[in-house]
Amino acid sequence: MSTAKFITLGCGSAMPLKNRANASHLLCMSDKLYLIDCGEGAQVALKETGVSTERINNIFISHLHGDHIFGLLPLISTLSMRGRRSPLTIHAYKDLVELMEPLRNYFMADLSFELTINPINPRKSEVIFEDNKVVVSTIPLKHSVPTCGFLFREKEKGRNIIKEKLSQYDIPLAAIPGLKDGADFVTEDGEVIKNRELTIAPKPTKSFAYCSDTAYTESIVDIIKGVDVLYHEATYCDADESRIKKTMHSTARQAAEIAKKAGVGQLIIGHYSSRYRKEEELELIKSEAREVFPNTEAAQDLSVFRF
Repeated sequence: MSTAKFITLGCGSAMPLKNRANASHLLCMSDKLYLIDCGEGAQVALKETGVSTERINNIFISHLHGDHIFGLLPLISTLSMRGRRSPLTIHAYKDLVELMEPLRNYFMADLSFELTINPINPRKSEVIFEDNKVVVSTIPLKHSVPTCGFLFREKEKGRNIIKEKLSQYDIPLAAIPGLKDGADFVTEDGEVIKNRELTIAPKPTKSFAYCSDTAYTESIVDIIKGVDVLYHEATYCDADESRIKKTMHSTARQAAEIAKKAGVGQLIIGHYSSRYRKEEELELIKSEAREVFPNTEAAQDLSVFRF
């Protein structure tokens, strides 16, 4: 089975703490790397992971609050100083273009690579990125500014050819695409060789949903239904539920309710309020989520989740 990987670079909200950076995450899927949000300190955390930033060609920004974007400028500047040549695309709400333009002109007029901002509409679910292996769609969320999550789905793979069968039946290369699509093979003598004798089923595809920042909203359930892994913000514990109306965030229990209703495989919670600084407080947040959805893990900075 293929392995996808989700790394929490920063699991905090609003103010960074000594051991908790602002929201930033790295998703590895189909051997590609995608950066999701880019809070303060993102590039420092990326160094800790040991991954090559040259492999990151797409950055997905959920919304334009500072704790999700204040790491963008330093990261872009560093990439240029290192002589990056590959193009980089940032997928974000259209206002980022206006915000970034003067900063680019002042600090990065001589970028070593092409930087593109792809304006997205966070208010509707639509495909915003697609390559030969992965499709990324937006998930409209409920927050104080235009915000969306992101749904990553691997594309269906063709069936795998049993190599020894190629020589056994003298199968030409031109027939392989058809076999991968499920076709049978007909020999020169007219014998029909069933596809199931020549191929095996492909490895299951993976899916991942990122939902932060957001108040509780069941409107996302149908969009994320059945995903392998859901990352959902859990800014508050039950005792501070009164804060969610003003801040438009979620409790851990609410995140778990969404995971349960959507029938996801695993829930990862994060984006904790800076008011929770003790280990036992994070354990409480996790336990409240697990009361509703047992397969819940609480992210911390540099946590790695494989699926």
